[in-house]
Amino acid sequence: MFAVTGRGAQGGFAPEREIGEDEEYGLKPMNCPGHCLLFKSQKRSYKDLPIRYADFSPLHRNELSGTLTGLTRLRRFHQDDGHIFCHHTQIEQEVRRTLTFVERVYETFELGDYKFRLGTKPEHYIGNLQDWDRAESRLRGALEESRREYTVEPGGGAFYGPKIDIILTDADGKDHQTATIQLDFQLPAQFKLEFDAPEKSILPGSETERTGTVRMQPQRPVLIHRAIFGSLERFMALLAESYQGRWPFWMSPRQLIILTVGKGEAIGPRTKDIARQLASPDYRPAEAQALHSRHFMVDYDSSDRSLAKKIVDARKKGYSFYAVFGGRDLEQPLEKQTLNITLCSHPKPQVIQEIIGDVSKSQVPAFPNQTKNGTSNGGDIGAALTVQQCQELLSRLDAQFL
Repeated sequence: MFAVTGRGAQGGFAPEREIGEDEEYGLKPMNCPGHCLLFKSQKRSYKDLPIRYADFSPLHRNELSGTLTGLTRLRRFHQDDGHIFCHHTQIEQEVRRTLTFVERVYETFELGDYKFRLGTKPEHYIGNLQDWDRAESRLRGALEESRREYTVEPGGGAFYGPKIDIILTDADGKDHQTATIQLDFQLPAQFKLEFDAPEKSILPGSETERTGTVRMQPQRPVLIHRAIFGSLERFMALLAESYQGRWPFWMSPRQLIILTVGKGEAIGPRTKDIARQLASPDYRPAEAQALHSRHFMVDYDSSDRSLAKKIVDARKKGYSFYAVFGGRDLEQPLEKQTLNITLCSHPKPQVIQEIIGDVSKSQVPAFPNQTKNGTSNGGDIGAALTVQQCQELLSRLDAQFL
């Protein structure tokens, strides 16, 4: 389809060519070797452990064309790939921490029940049986100590070590492996990774006993592969199927839209100012803007269409909230501006009702029967809120992962 020309591409310019210009490059299938080289790039001490690396760069797998299914299985994907280099005495602690991390993330996304599955030695493996037995024992012990129910899949481990997989079930009842924790004694040996640590024992009559000095000796680290989301594309597909368009506010790509009613040259600019103020409740001059400041997805529709058509359009697009702003509201100064804000779509309408009532300091009408797509059949939850109260509402939903 195209030809690569230039310095070193065709083997020309030999005297001036830099080292490596004509070497072949490949698509990266995993981050493990690169993280091993990072560990090996410096002299390590037992005091440095555990050392944790994480990488979200794209990975590539040459999947068969018949197995590719939307976002759940791709040839190029992104993974929250992490590797923990630790001492063998730190294995259980690191595995328990990772399991706790997994539970916290999955409870936040409220993806329903998920299962733990322990995969043991496959038919084709590397390393010796003693290391495999020890690794399987460590993972099993971490699961049992944490009192988590799990199943065992004989032969389900990776070729380099046993693993714990977290299994999610999609809307069609199909299981997908997402998070994983894999224990690896083999890769550190193949890359000859070492760290300095005190000698294992002090024998009577040894130099350490005579001089009182601690003697250091190289030891091999243990590698823990871990991913919390697994493939981010697959995780997003499972989220989309789980929420069915009713995204929680904190994840919604369309959080709030301001709909104008009435005519007037001042309505458009005032609506734009309110939208900017709601989108950036922590707004400050650029030099004082904090890196962690909040930002919300706030749009506005100041077209000449009727309010009813704008509301229908906002519902179809899946906005979490819409707010109505009219010409009469222009009489109020911006700091006292009120908006009639209404809930469009959310998986937990009753919880939102309570929060709006708390923010508005008034009794919010009961939420009516909700339709299948998360909208209501009339009498939506709504309240007249000041701009400051709207900011408080959006901030509370975001902070509580609602």
